[in-house]
Amino acid sequence: MKRDIHPEYREVVFQDMSTDFSFMSRSTVATDETITWQDGKEYPLVKVEVSSRSHPFFTGKQRVVQSGGQVDRFRKRFGMTRGTSAG
Repeated sequence: MKRDIHPEYREVVFQDMSTDFSFMSRSTVATDETITWQDGKEYPLVKVEVSSRSHPFFTGKQRVVQSGGQVDRFRKRFGMTRGTSAG
């Protein structure tokens, strides 16, 4: 294995922004934010939108996603109307 070509593999805290649930795992993800964990040490922080605490597959509840505006902008941009398909 070549030296100094691999990213740093370290403990990282992932925080679900919708439920404020946090968990620690090992990762190579790059981040500038840090958080003080339960053990009093500081770790890199990665904020995520979905985790096992908020995903409908794990919770059994459907979450409303505000994507209607994105769909309308897509249709406007590409001249599509409801009921027509690009093809």
